Amino acid sequence: MEKTKDRGILTGTLWKAILMFALPIAAGNMLQQLFNTADVAIVGKFAGKEALAAVGSNGPIINLLLNLFIGISVGANVVIARYIGEGNDERVSKASHTAVVVSVVSGVIVMLLGLILARPMLVMMNSPEDVIDLATLYLRIYFCGMPFMMLYNFSAAILRSRGDTKRPLICLSVSGVINVILNLVFVISFRMSVAGVALATVIANAVSAALVFWFLTKEKGALKIEWQKLKIDKSVLTEFARIGIPSGLQGAVFSASNLFVQSSLNSLGSNFMAGSSAALNFEFYVYHLMSGFSQATVTFTGQNYGAGNYRRCRSVAKWNLFLGIALGSVLVTGMMLFRNSMVYIFTDEALVAEIATIRMMYILPFIMINSASDILSGSMRGVGHSLVPAMITIAGVCGVRLIWIYTVFAKVKTFEILMMIYPVSWAITAVGIIGAYFVIRKKELMR
Repeated sequence: MEKTKDRGILTGTLWKAILMFALPIAAGNMLQQLFNTADVAIVGKFAGKEALAAVGSNGPIINLLLNLFIGISVGANVVIARYIGEGNDERVSKASHTAVVVSVVSGVIVMLLGLILARPMLVMMNSPEDVIDLATLYLRIYFCGMPFMMLYNFSAAILRSRGDTKRPLICLSVSGVINVILNLVFVISFRMSVAGVALATVIANAVSAALVFWFLTKEKGALKIEWQKLKIDKSVLTEFARIGIPSGLQGAVFSASNLFVQSSLNSLGSNFMAGSSAALNFEFYVYHLMSGFSQATVTFTGQNYGAGNYRRCRSVAKWNLFLGIALGSVLVTGMMLFRNSMVYIFTDEALVAEIATIRMMYILPFIMINSASDILSGSMRGVGHSLVPAMITIAGVCGVRLIWIYTVFAKVKTFEILMMIYPVSWAITAVGIIGAYFVIRKKELMR
């Protein structure tokens, strides 16, 4: 690969390179979330609280079926970044083509699972009668777009592995504008309610996937995708799986635990579902900002580890923690200051708005704990240790949440008690992640 164009990943001022890498990812994700927020606001304002609850309560199901394969895309990012650091063009090319084929295959698998399991999972989650039909319709249409979503995620991971975060941002910007326009047309003009929102999302995902794939076909060097080379290399796939499957299992089990949280929330009624769905949008903005720094940690660590720059790997984790937490804290502070007025973007009902502000107060002040854990987990994955953070997160987050639901919440079934599950589980997990990071840091990065 081009050693002189490492975009500051291997040489130069590290904090500037991290910002140049992380902020486009964060901007793209937050821009996409802005469009999703517009979706939810349109549904909440023009289709009612039941439609708002139906759209907002489906996140755990979508993530459960999606996260295993998204984890493999994380593995692709780490592996390709390491090959780039080593200067191994042949392996970079094989890994890139393998990633594209795996994305389409996995997308079809997730689509079929989603179509089959949508309603049974909603029933298992105790979805109320006034929500379940709308939620089922939304899910089934949404999952039809999974091949496009997976192709985008894997293709974007290929570009990001060499430090290119601007073109995925362009793709998301174009598809996001299309998404909002189609939502306005489908929901307001055609009165399609949740079906309109889901269909608009599928079309927008198809556009972003087509754009990022087109960029890859026009790429120069080892990352260029050529139709005749599209096949799976078994040795590369094994490496993807070794790093990606633990990450994917972590996400899948994490989402499974959230199914139990969502089921407990659903038992409180549609007002709480709608309020929680509204507040969740604000959490997503913080998460997407921090995910830029988490992905920067994975890519920068992977390339520098491949190049033998162990000291720089240690600095990568420090700078991402500092920059991510500083910017995230500013965003959280703004949301907390204006929370009482911001929730009315999504609803005109005072009770739903009040419930949304309660969730914000219980979760946003503590969300940086979870973000710090993600960044340190990214550092461990960047050097090839994906199983350790996965197991700690599964035990710390998922285990604690299940215990909380069947003990504390079972005795005191209030919304506030249920919301406390998040900061408690994050804090316990962070202790384990920090300990594991220093152990792996000493083993891999103190040479």
